[in-house]
Amino acid sequence: MVTIAFIGAGSVVFTRQLVADLLRFPELADVEFSLHDIDAERLAVAEGTARRLDGQFGTRARVRASLDRREALAGADFVINMIQVGGIAATITDLRIPASYGLQQTIGDTTGVGGVFRALRTFPVLTELTADMRDICPDAWLLNYTNPMAMNVWWASVVAPDIKTVGLCHSVYWTAHDLAELVGVPVEETHYRAAGVNHQAWMLELTHQGKDLYPVLRERIAADPELERRVRVEIFRRMGYYPTESSEHSAEYLSWFLRSPEQIARYRLEPLQYIGISEQNVAEFEEAKVLLRTGEPLPLEAGAAEYAPQVIHSIVTGTRREIPRQRGQPRTDRQPAPGCRGRGPLHRRRERADPGRDGRAAAPVRRAEPPLPLRRRADRRSRPTRGPA
Repeated sequence: MVTIAFIGAGSVVFTRQLVADLLRFPELADVEFSLHDIDAERLAVAEGTARRLDGQFGTRARVRASLDRREALAGADFVINMIQVGGIAATITDLRIPASYGLQQTIGDTTGVGGVFRALRTFPVLTELTADMRDICPDAWLLNYTNPMAMNVWWASVVAPDIKTVGLCHSVYWTAHDLAELVGVPVEETHYRAAGVNHQAWMLELTHQGKDLYPVLRERIAADPELERRVRVEIFRRMGYYPTESSEHSAEYLSWFLRSPEQIARYRLEPLQYIGISEQNVAEFEEAKVLLRTGEPLPLEAGAAEYAPQVIHSIVTGTRREIPRQRGQPRTDRQPAPGCRGRGPLHRRRERADPGRDGRAAAPVRRAEPPLPLRRRADRRSRPTRGPA
């Protein structure tokens, strides 16, 4: 039996999607979910959600829940980290205090004031989590969804180079879907390749049946003046490759987009936008409690949209896939990788994760074995799933 520990399982809507995506794989029908959160109410809702989904799918999953992290890690083969240290209150503070001094942010989870303070809150917990894994489940994979991804995966590589760590994010997946829709081709018929760092990667290749889609993309953008009023389109126009990150994220990385009310209006930006998203997350948690109480079926996305279930399925079954990831795998020589931790293709098969190489991306993590080829077929289309708050 495969045991998957969820750390921060109280992110209930995200936990729901991960559990559903995992149970859709027949080979994981008897998986064990070990749920942990420090909030007893949220943990109870997460446990109820997992049990309800097991019933909806007619699978044979086992579900256990604990407020004790070490207890939850016992026997884990995979550990999915999706914590938000400080909760929504800390996130609001990260946004509102800088705003009171004239420093605008939209999301505040990757760089700048918000990203740095979120990282400083998270580093001690990551240190404790990886130490617990070393004691309790040293062979488990740590699959991290918690932002700031680049900083957190780098920190894990420093304090726990022996723990197999992979950072996962939705942005490349949904950029491919959005661009396929914009140019009018089925995403499942496209091929794409992306490289960069988390929350700032680039679509280095986007083709349909061997045809480069970039000329068509430029035509579609030029025909829509509103599209030209977006940060990522402005970056695309100047850089030549389409960025995988939202305009809201991208606006925080370059100093001029949020500098003045005129620029904010020109690029259709909304400062402090993540406060509204956080409030929506709270509303969704309350809705989840109602659904469990009334016995109504839980709403689900179609298909396996998240990467963690695909990674787990590939490692367990040997199914070969290629997905974007944040580098954090242990190196054979135990030395820090040169330069920045990069995002590029990751080839998954049983018991191994081989990073692809791309000369245009950040320096690759060296491995004892050679990488596999760099081509992938896009995943199926479905509606976006919000990650952990």
